[in-house]
Amino acid sequence: MYKVYGIPNCDTVKKALTWLKEHDIPFEFHNFKKEGISQEKLEAWLEKYPWEALVNKAGTTWKKLDESQKATDTASAIQLMMEQTSVIKRPVLEKEEIISVGFKPELYEGIFQS
Repeated sequence: MYKVYGIPNCDTVKKALTWLKEHDIPFEFHNFKKEGISQEKLEAWLEKYPWEALVNKAGTTWKKLDESQKATDTASAIQLMMEQTSVIKRPVLEKEEIISVGFKPELYEGIFQS
């Protein structure tokens, strides 16, 4: 089963969940706000993606950070993502390993063609 990580009130997450439902793809949802994220999970994702791909530098959370709080390397990115899950680019779609970060219909179409 696929797992979708995100925040329920995020428009991009809503679009991804709607797309999955419309295509009858079973998934479970992990709410960053309620459930947080573990260091182990972030480390596993970082084996597939650089931290810059997981940290949403275009988002409000990042922009509100003091320069001293902003991630500058993998270790500081992990700490930041654990403390402020809203800074994680979303949604993260996973099944055994990360499938994708972010959402675009054509990206999901490519993933679920097989």
